[in-house]
Amino acid sequence: MAGIVDFPGSSHSFRAPNEEHRDILGIDYRESDSSNTPLSERCSFTDTGYPDVMPGRLSSDSSSSTTPTPSRASSPLPFSFHSSSSSETESNSPLLGLARYTSSGESRWIWRNLGSSSPRRRKRDGRRWRIFKGILRRIVRHPLFPRQPLTIILALLEALPWRAYCTIPPTTSVPPRYRNTLLYPYINPLPKVMPPSFPPDDLDTLPPAGLFLAVFSMDSSLERRMLIRTTWAAHPRSRNGAGEGDGGMGTSRTVVRFVLGQPRKGWERRIQSEMEMYNDMIILPCSENMNSGKSHAYFTWAASNAWVPPVYFNTTYPVPEFSYSSQYTPAPRLAPHDPYLAWKDSASGHPRPWVRPDYVAKVDDDAFGRGHTACPTLRQFRHPSEPRQPKVEPQTGAPADIPIPSMVEREMPRDGSADDPLVYWGYLVKEKFMAGELYGLSWSLVDWVSKDPNVKGLTKGAEDKQTAKWMGLHPRAAEIRWSSDHCWIYDHPRSGTVYSHGFLFPSEVSRVKKSVLALLDKMSRNSSTGTTFVSNTAVGASTLLSLSHSSVSAFGTRYQQPLQEMDLAHSVEALVEGSHMSELQEGKSTERAWRTREGRITQYENKRVGGTVVVHFIKKHMWFLETALAFLEGDNYSQVELESLNADESRLNVGLASVWTDSSVFKPTNASAAL
Repeated sequence: MAGIVDFPGSSHSFRAPNEEHRDILGIDYRESDSSNTPLSERCSFTDTGYPDVMPGRLSSDSSSSTTPTPSRASSPLPFSFHSSSSSETESNSPLLGLARYTSSGESRWIWRNLGSSSPRRRKRDGRRWRIFKGILRRIVRHPLFPRQPLTIILALLEALPWRAYCTIPPTTSVPPRYRNTLLYPYINPLPKVMPPSFPPDDLDTLPPAGLFLAVFSMDSSLERRMLIRTTWAAHPRSRNGAGEGDGGMGTSRTVVRFVLGQPRKGWERRIQSEMEMYNDMIILPCSENMNSGKSHAYFTWAASNAWVPPVYFNTTYPVPEFSYSSQYTPAPRLAPHDPYLAWKDSASGHPRPWVRPDYVAKVDDDAFGRGHTACPTLRQFRHPSEPRQPKVEPQTGAPADIPIPSMVEREMPRDGSADDPLVYWGYLVKEKFMAGELYGLSWSLVDWVSKDPNVKGLTKGAEDKQTAKWMGLHPRAAEIRWSSDHCWIYDHPRSGTVYSHGFLFPSEVSRVKKSVLALLDKMSRNSSTGTTFVSNTAVGASTLLSLSHSSVSAFGTRYQQPLQEMDLAHSVEALVEGSHMSELQEGKSTERAWRTREGRITQYENKRVGGTVVVHFIKKHMWFLETALAFLEGDNYSQVELESLNADESRLNVGLASVWTDSSVFKPTNASAAL
């Protein structure tokens, strides 16, 4: 004689207790309708006779079982009971232990906890709460769980004109709060003279910058750590660059380490074994977390324990001297993926001491980094010939939650660090903060962050936003260089976010610049004012759509490869932005598109470095592997390029890991199903 009470507007039901347990539970039932339906036929009972009212335990009735359940809840808030009764009744309701049900004024029942819960009930509720927390903890700690869910949700609200970002470089690196903030779509005014393309011709005359790069990981993410160790952390094309590379000199001072919070009990021995095996892991003195102080704990650790190799070779410009240049420590035990020159120095028997890094950065483990591209960017900021940031007054009307230092607070330091670079580098989101997938701080900022008492009170909350707030507290906040890489930091094309598009190389960006500049020139000629300023008022919806166009992915649509039947090599090439393979259609020649693809030399425009810095939001290991194939493998020259050079393929296309790129092992299959 069990029944189910349906909640209006919901697919759930509420189970009422058996008759004999009403007195035990202290529950009072009241009926105010004239219906002759017994209460027992309108309420269902659990096996033990207790009401099943815990969120997540609500059962669905038969009428709703055929309704498709959305894969994601419409709201993160828990299910709540609503009442249409008078305010007088609500005023007498206790905070907990009360629920009502009404159905068009025809019936109403109320259950109320009249006294303190019994020990048996408290024990059962506590057990349920522990189970719920355990399940939630496992979900949050899963390697595929989004690291920045709120940021991702907010990002999905608007499309981003990435083509304009790659065409119009930032016109200033002054902190946003000290200048006129750009409106959406956050595109800088078109400069009168476009800056030269990166990298500069004299890049290799500068000494390499010391970069300590931490991959934020967790105890259960062994597979992802192994993928990173064997790909971008150590691969010759990641360390050397395109073509013949430079023998790893440009990244000879780049150290990659994995940073974890305290491992769980069941993982401690495995983590200890992994640390002994690879010697590339750092365990912070805090519990594993994302937005509860892990980043601050990392920078605090780095201020005392981060070291990088010295400069092992002579350069045209001497190594600059900064306040931290005199600090050194004996060369530590090396990790397998440490720079080749560091291993060579260690083998000499008299290794040189290691020194403080110029930059300390963090990257998420769902990102594919490219050290040979990031290091040249940071190398420029380290050189003393780079002009200092002009001292400016705070912009009026700055956000209230961003502290503005006073003139007294901005006095020059007396510890010799006045000439140290002040750089905050990453992907600037909405003119507010550097996105958490990758950002770095120059050494002087790291040292200050670890010591400032005000910063220690701002460690809880979205870690990337908190870091931006730290920069606002700095005594010389107006002089910090906010350097953003909008063009070369993006999401994996399969992720479907507004930040995603195809794998990007310098050759395609050159074509993008040419196309966008032609579009802006046409707009300026059609404009009555003749202005070339690009803003949310000057750019229409159709123009924004063209600036957001990708030959690989479309926002809001799940990625589908151009042709259903493609082998793995072809499907990876189809993920490259602007590639002929990405624009294939049914009936078109796959072989022709493959033959005319660009080789690595053409993709990098005959330069060693440049291009993508980080591909983010790689939530599947297979996505990670195809990213590695796209950036670390492939031929220097395509078949058509070899024919034009009249050269021998075996001489020019010498693969570094040919087992990955030998197309004979790729069987024709539906690659999208595998990826």
